[in-house]
Amino acid sequence: MLSVALGSFVLVLSEFLPIGLLPAIAADLHVTVGTAGLMVVVTAVLGAIGAPVVTVFTSRVDRRVVLWVLIALLVVADVLGAAAPTFGLLLGARMLLGLCIGGFWALGSGIASRLVRESAVIRATSFITAGVSVATVVSLPLGAFVSSVATWRLAFLIGAVLGLVALVLQLALLPRIPALNRVRFATLGELLRIPRARIGLIATALAFVAQFSAYTYVAPYLQQLVRISPTTITIALLAFGVAGIAGNFTAGVALGRSVTGTLAVTKVVLALAVVALPLLAWSLPGVLVLLVVWGFVWGALPLGLQTWMSQAAPAVSEGSLALFVSTIQVAISIGSVVGGLGVGRFGIAFDFFLAGGIALVSLLVLLSFGRRPQQALPAASPAPGAC
Repeated sequence: MLSVALGSFVLVLSEFLPIGLLPAIAADLHVTVGTAGLMVVVTAVLGAIGAPVVTVFTSRVDRRVVLWVLIALLVVADVLGAAAPTFGLLLGARMLLGLCIGGFWALGSGIASRLVRESAVIRATSFITAGVSVATVVSLPLGAFVSSVATWRLAFLIGAVLGLVALVLQLALLPRIPALNRVRFATLGELLRIPRARIGLIATALAFVAQFSAYTYVAPYLQQLVRISPTTITIALLAFGVAGIAGNFTAGVALGRSVTGTLAVTKVVLALAVVALPLLAWSLPGVLVLLVVWGFVWGALPLGLQTWMSQAAPAVSEGSLALFVSTIQVAISIGSVVGGLGVGRFGIAFDFFLAGGIALVSLLVLLSFGRRPQQALPAASPAPGAC
C-alpha cells in the first residue's frame, strides 16, 4: 500500500511542480507565461482521456504490471521534460505524463480492495489518496525553491528519481494482482445508466468545479483582499495543505460509519468556509482558521466521492473509477475557467460566493437523488484466467 501511495505522491508532484516554475520555463524556452501554462492544461486533458483508455485496453492484464508500466512511463516523461530543448517537446512529455496520471488513478486508487481485508479498504485507500495531499503541499514550495537555486530542469529530474524509487518498491513489494473483469467502452456507457453512479459523477463534477474556481485564485485573494506578504501567503497555503492531509485520514474513519453523512458534512462546511472568506478578509486570524477548515474538509471530500463511486458499481469498480478520474480532470479545467470569468467580471469576492453556491448545489444533488434504490449493473465479463 505504501509503495502505491508513493506512486500517487510522485504523479501529483510531477503534475503540479511546473506551476511554480512557469516564469523560469517561459524565459528559458522563449515563450510567454500564458503559453507555458499550457503544460498544466494538456496534462489534465490527457489525464481525462487516459483514465478510460488505459482501463479498457489493460483490463485483462495483471494490475501490478500495469502500475509498473505507468510509473516507468512517468519516469520517462519527467526525464524527457528535463531534457526538452523546445517547448513543443516539453508539451509532448507533459501529455505522456497526463496519460500516466489518468491510468494510474483509475487503477491505483481502487487497488486497496485487492490488497487488504474488506474492513480496512477505506482506511487503506486513504493512505493512497494521502499522496495527493502531501504532493499538493510540497510541489509549489519545492518548485519555487528549485527555481531560485538551480535550473527548472532539476525539478523534473527530482520527479524522475522519486518515480524510480516508487517503481523499485512496487517491483519488490506488490503481489500478483490478476485482472478480475473485462472492461469495455460499452461498460463505461452502461455505468451512466445506474442512478447512484450517475449522481455520484454529477456531484463530483460540481464539487471539483466549486473547489478549483475558488482555490485557483486563493493566492490573489490573500494578496489583494487580505493584503498579506508573500511569506505569509506561503505559510497560509502550507496550513491549508497540512489540514488536507489530516482531513484525508479522518475521512478514512468517518466514511466507515456513513458515506452519505460524511459527504454531506464536508460539502456544507466547504461552502460555508469559502463564502465566509471574503466576509472575514479584514481578520487575518479568521482567514487562517477558515483556510485550515477548508483544507481539512477538502482533504476528506475526494476520498468520500471515490468511495461513493466504488460502492455504486462494485462489479466494475475500475470502470467507475475511470469515469470518476475523467470527470475530475475535466471539472478542474472548468472550475479554473469559471473562476477566471468570475474574477475578471465581478471580482474575487464574487468568485468565492459563486464557488460556495456550486458546492451547495452539489450537496443538494447528492441528497435529493442519491438515495434512490440502487440499480444493478450486469457483471462484466470475466477476464480469461481470472479467479
